Amino acid sequence: MSTTHAFKAGASLRVFSKRDLASLTFDLDEVLRVVEGAYRACAEERSANPAKLTVKPQDGRSVAYAMLGRDGDRETVAFKTSYKFGPEGDKADERYYTTLTLYDDRIGHPIALMDCSLVGSLRTPAASALIARACARPDARTALVVGSGVQGRMALPFLVQAMPHLQRLIVHGHHTAGIDAVLSQMHHHHPLRRVEVSRNLQRAAQDADIVIGAAGPSSSGSVEVDWLRPGALAILVGYGISKQVLHSADYRVATSEEQMRVTGTDLAMDGELPAVDAELPQILTGSKPGRRRASDRVFAYNSGMVVTDIALGRLLAERALAQGLGREVELW
Repeated sequence: MSTTHAFKAGASLRVFSKRDLASLTFDLDEVLRVVEGAYRACAEERSANPAKLTVKPQDGRSVAYAMLGRDGDRETVAFKTSYKFGPEGDKADERYYTTLTLYDDRIGHPIALMDCSLVGSLRTPAASALIARACARPDARTALVVGSGVQGRMALPFLVQAMPHLQRLIVHGHHTAGIDAVLSQMHHHHPLRRVEVSRNLQRAAQDADIVIGAAGPSSSGSVEVDWLRPGALAILVGYGISKQVLHSADYRVATSEEQMRVTGTDLAMDGELPAVDAELPQILTGSKPGRRRASDRVFAYNSGMVVTDIALGRLLAERALAQGLGREVELW
C-alpha cells in the first residue's frame, strides 16, 4: 500500500491522542492486507525487527517494553514503548500506556507520535487470523476464543473475515461486559453471524478446530492438551491455553521465535522452551508449511512484531491527518 508525504516537514511533530484515533474507521480486509504485507517484507529482509527490550522490577509491580523497527515497504522507522503497572494485581489498579513514534526514512523527518492502543488492538487479532488461515486444517469449521478483553473482542471478526467458511463461533469468558463487547463487535462487522457463549471450557475446546487464547493473566481456566482434537490449531495471544499444549504439540509456530523467547518465558518447563518449526513470515511467503500433517496438533505463539505496528500505525496516522485530527508540537 502506497503512503503519502502529507506530514509537515521540519522540526514539529504531529500528536494523535487515543480520542483522535478512536474516531477513525477501518476495513478488516485492509488491516489484514497491511499486517500480512509487513510480515512478508520482514521475511524478504526488506524490513528490520530487532528483539524487544524488557524492564521488570523484582517485585513485579510493572513491566515495560521498548521496540525499534523499520518498515522497508514504507521506508518508515519507529519506536514503540509499552508500560504496564500492576500486571499481576487487581485489574482495577492496572495502568497501561503505549506509544508509537514514526519517522519518514525517505526524507528524514518525524511523522507522528501516537497512542498505540488502537494499533495493538487491530494488528494482534489480524495476526491470529493470518495464522489461522495459514495453519488450520482446510476443513476447519469451529473456532473458540478464550477471553473477552481487548484482544478477545476483535479476534472473531478478523477470523471470520480471513476464513468465511467457518460455521460455528464460540467465545468463553467470565465478564458480562466483555462478552457483550465481543457480541457487539461481531454484530458490527458480521451482522449475520451468530456467536455462542460457552459455559463449559472443556466441552467448547473439544469441539473446536481453532482455539485462540486471548484471556488476561487473572483469568481462571486454561485449555488443556488432552482437550484438543487431532488436527486442532491452538493460538496463544495472552493466556487461556496451557503451556503443556506448546510442549506436546506436533508442530510449533511463532510470529517470531526471538520475541517468543523474550515474552514467553512463563511457558518454559524445566527452564526450557522448545524450538519453533516455522515463523509466520516464512509460512506466508511459502518457505515453510503451516503444518506437516492434517492430524498434527499445531501450537502458535502470537507475539507482537513492531514492523506490523509501524505499517498499521502509518496508515492510521495518515488517515487521521487527512481528517484534520491531532495537533502540531514543536519539540526541536
